[in-house]
Amino acid sequence: MVLTNKKRKKERRSYCKREASEYNFFRKMFLFLVTKIGYMIRFKIVYRLKVYGKKNIPKDNNYIVAANHLSTLDPPLVAAIMPRSVCFMAKQELFNIKFLRWWLDWLGAFAVNREHLGASTIKTAKSIKQTDWVLGLFPQGTRCEPGEIKDINKGFASLAKVTKCGILPVGIIGTNEVKRIPFTGKIVVKIGNVIPYNDNLDLVVEQWVKAIEELTGFKYVQN
Repeated sequence: MVLTNKKRKKERRSYCKREASEYNFFRKMFLFLVTKIGYMIRFKIVYRLKVYGKKNIPKDNNYIVAANHLSTLDPPLVAAIMPRSVCFMAKQELFNIKFLRWWLDWLGAFAVNREHLGASTIKTAKSIKQTDWVLGLFPQGTRCEPGEIKDINKGFASLAKVTKCGILPVGIIGTNEVKRIPFTGKIVVKIGNVIPYNDNLDLVVEQWVKAIEELTGFKYVQN
C-alpha cells in the first residue's frame, strides 16, 4: 500500500496521469476564459479567423481532435473553436518549468513521452472519455513547415484504438505567421468529417493524412 501511494504521488507530480475528477468546473472555466475569450479576441482581431466545417463536429465526445501543427498558437486555437473543452498532451520537459507547469495543469494538459506511448497516457485518455471533455493532439508531434505534412507519430491512432474513438481531422493554415497589428494576419481552420473507429492503425494514419491534405492543400512528405 505504501509503495502504491508513493507511485501515485510520483505520477501526480510528473503530471503523466490525470483522473476524470481533475477535469472539473474550475479547469473548464479557466480554459474558457483563456482560450474562448482571451485568445479568441486575438484570433478575431489580429488574424481575422475563419472556421469552416463546424457541422462536422459530433455532438458526443466519442472522438479525438487531431490537427496539423504549425505554431504554438495551435493548441489554444483548437481549444477556442471546439464546442467542448479540449485537453492536450504536452511534452514532459515543459512541466519542468514552474510557471508553465502551473499554466498547463490548469488548462488540463498532461505530460507525455513523445517517443513512447506509456500506460499513464493510455489511462489518462480513458479518463478523459469519462468526462465531457475531449482529447486533442497533433499527430506530427512537433511544429512543421507550412505546406508539408510529415513527422507523423502513430500514437494518435493507438489512442483512438484503445479508447474506441473516431478521429476528427482539423486543418490549420496561417498560425505560423506571427502578427501583432490588427487585421494583418489570416488564420483559416477547416474541420473535416470524422474518421470512424478502426483498429487498423496504418489505415487510420493514411485516412488522417488524406483528410489534412484536402483540408489544407498541404502535401504529405514521407521521411
